[in-house]
Amino acid sequence: MARNILLIEPNYKNKFPPIALMKLSTYHKQLGDNVVFYKGDFKDFILERISDKCVVKLQEIVPTHDWRLKKHFIYDFIKTRKKEYLEALALNSFDDELLLINWVVYYKDYFWKKMYLLDPEWDRIFITTLFTFYFDITVKCINDFKRLVKPNGLIMVGGVLATLQPDEIEDATGIKPHKGLLNRPGMLDDNDMVIDNLPLDYTILEEIDYKYEMSNAYYGSLTKGCIRKCPFCAVPKLEPVYEEFISIKDRIERVRKTCGEQRDLLLMDNNVMASKRFDDIIEDIIDSGFGAGATYTEPNMLEIAIKNLNEGTNDRGYIKKARTLLLDYYKSIKDKELSYKIYSALEENHLMRIETTTKQGIFNAYEVVKPYYDKKVKLRRPKRRSVDFNQGVDARLFTPHMAKQFARIAINPLRIAFDNMAIKDTYVAAIKMCQQEGLRKFSNYILYNFNDEPIDLYRRLKINVELCEELDIDIYSFPMKYHPLFDEHSHDRNFIGKKWNMKYIRSVQAVLNVTKGCIGRGLSFFYRAFGRTEKEYFDILLMPDAMILYRFFFEWLESKGHKLSKYRWERIINNLSETEKAYFIEYINSEDDGTPQQTFIEELKPFYVNLRDQIVNPNGSLYELKQEFDSLSKKEKEDILERYR
Repeated sequence: MARNILLIEPNYKNKFPPIALMKLSTYHKQLGDNVVFYKGDFKDFILERISDKCVVKLQEIVPTHDWRLKKHFIYDFIKTRKKEYLEALALNSFDDELLLINWVVYYKDYFWKKMYLLDPEWDRIFITTLFTFYFDITVKCINDFKRLVKPNGLIMVGGVLATLQPDEIEDATGIKPHKGLLNRPGMLDDNDMVIDNLPLDYTILEEIDYKYEMSNAYYGSLTKGCIRKCPFCAVPKLEPVYEEFISIKDRIERVRKTCGEQRDLLLMDNNVMASKRFDDIIEDIIDSGFGAGATYTEPNMLEIAIKNLNEGTNDRGYIKKARTLLLDYYKSIKDKELSYKIYSALEENHLMRIETTTKQGIFNAYEVVKPYYDKKVKLRRPKRRSVDFNQGVDARLFTPHMAKQFARIAINPLRIAFDNMAIKDTYVAAIKMCQQEGLRKFSNYILYNFNDEPIDLYRRLKINVELCEELDIDIYSFPMKYHPLFDEHSHDRNFIGKKWNMKYIRSVQAVLNVTKGCIGRGLSFFYRAFGRTEKEYFDILLMPDAMILYRFFFEWLESKGHKLSKYRWERIINNLSETEKAYFIEYINSEDDGTPQQTFIEELKPFYVNLRDQIVNPNGSLYELKQEFDSLSKKEKEDILERYR
């Protein structure tokens, strides 16, 4: 007998889809089970399920009426209990009016009295977890959804947080988590399937409204684990055994047949270069269609969605997908006559609202849209593909042969970790090896706030900018603040390393806010963001946050003789002795509101109030000046600023 399986990702932000849940979906569908994937608010999930049950019941009573067309009124009545939505159903036009009303009211009570908890429908619920700082969101999700499993059913919590902090999860939820991977036969049922080796079910991603940032890609890994034991990394606990090679070619082909061609290949390997079968990995990537120079032409996704609906492949997901594609196409039409024709087809088949959209309505509208949509698809042009080892590769393992192998695939960018200054020479050598093989696009992760000195961040960023100039390449650096995996602050983002302080952390984040999180090529840009010298770098770290965010504006204030100009702040700071500066740093990082009487602190205090609020708030003291500054042309700003630099 088919079981009901619910896959849940907590409602946190995430770039990548939940790979483990996608494998579990494949597993249970191969066993003939019914699978539902959800990411979102618990209350919305319950309302949606109960509204669907109500529609089914009303359809049984009056089968000649399509009750899905009024599902939104049912949903709103159950949610709000407002009489206007019940009246909008026009139940008085049916002979069975009283019976219909009784059932609609029953499902309203079913929701508000939480009667659904007495009759759970799920045989198994799987909940994935991610970062430790999502602890509160994750625990709430588990405690909400655990109530929906049948008395003898299974609820399994797994993933990163569950593996790293199983005791904390169990204490907060009463659920003993699964630690690690599902990488052995028989871990869920008496069969020989290894869940971790199964292909991903991409179709479940169409069931939810949430759109992952890294989309239109094949996801996977060709290795597991890592040979390193870096103290800041979770991989040794998540994937303790290193696996040399797991072919991805067949998994890609299966996705291609069901979901259509994806543009890119996003690999989650934690240390692919440690594999003794590295050459086999490169060949597997090339055989999968991702050799250097490979291109991709977007397939007819509407045709694929219709095919999957015809075959009954995840109706819940592909009804949503097909409707979205049809509406997006309608919105893109510029010809008024054609626009009206397509709109009429969508409206007549009730596709303008998701609640009223049906499978048959999709088919009917598709017949009208198909010839025009197909014509548009034929105009699509090929685009470059890319391979992305998203977790980064290990600079310490580079050889000229490996650099040559990377150049054989559509790598863009090549991410190389630059975690500390101790690997500087190795890192620079790796970049140069790759550049000699024709690779020009790089990205790296710059860990800070761990055991490093604040100056190390500046030095590593500067090395990358200088390499760009020297080798005529592009390196995009992404500083990543260290976050502890255990103990205090593992559930929040407030950890401050022993050699850092809160002001320096805030300042780095303010600079990155301006640079959109990364530092690219261009010495002048880097100097402006982080300083020309190490002294200027520390001055910027000490600078008020608002002054970092609105640097030009605070420079312009000098032309107004304003007491809060950047140059006045610099004059005060530069007159401080090292002892006074250290004292001031301690003062602004202190939680003590006491006011020392030192003159220099009194002079600097006005710069460290909430100046951003004074700028963006219409009643703020700097608001009108900021409006005046913004109204100037670029040339006017440059002319004025040049006088004071």
